[in-house]
Amino acid sequence: MAEHADRKLVLLRHAKSAWNDVPDHERPLAQRGRRDAPAMGRWLRAANHVPDQVLCSSARRARETWQLSKAGLGSEPPVHFDNRVYQASAAQLLELLSEATWPAKALLIVGHDPGIPELAVMLAETARAAGGDAQRPEQLVAAGVPRQRPARHDDDRQVPDRDIQLPEHRLSFR
Repeated sequence: MAEHADRKLVLLRHAKSAWNDVPDHERPLAQRGRRDAPAMGRWLRAANHVPDQVLCSSARRARETWQLSKAGLGSEPPVHFDNRVYQASAAQLLELLSEATWPAKALLIVGHDPGIPELAVMLAETARAAGGDAQRPEQLVAAGVPRQRPARHDDDRQVPDRDIQLPEHRLSFR
């Protein structure tokens, strides 16, 4: 376990998507999402959360978020597009992490609601229960991370427009 203590998991929900008449998996980013995604990359760089490996959902809006975000990172980490991230629950994302060998020191997952925010809350609750310094889940909610599935899948209206900074968590992934 000690060899994994310096690893970082960074969770990123895709940027604002459009509700076009296309299958859910093929929905593109909305204009606001295309504008905001590069800012996500710049924020990751400024906050010292630049990944050295990326696991990204195969959904178009997640791929577009990654493509636009990486410009602000100042690096080109290898990316793996995986269909299993699409519509994955928090438990499924953890399972995906535990079954693979990730050589990354900092792994970024680009995914979807509700899996990404549920995983953030799960990690915060686990850290708190273990006596860690994580914020309380209620504070995560106050910061704009929903704790329940939105009324409509991927409903961006459930998350306020503001910067969301989650506590850092160390995760033992192989």
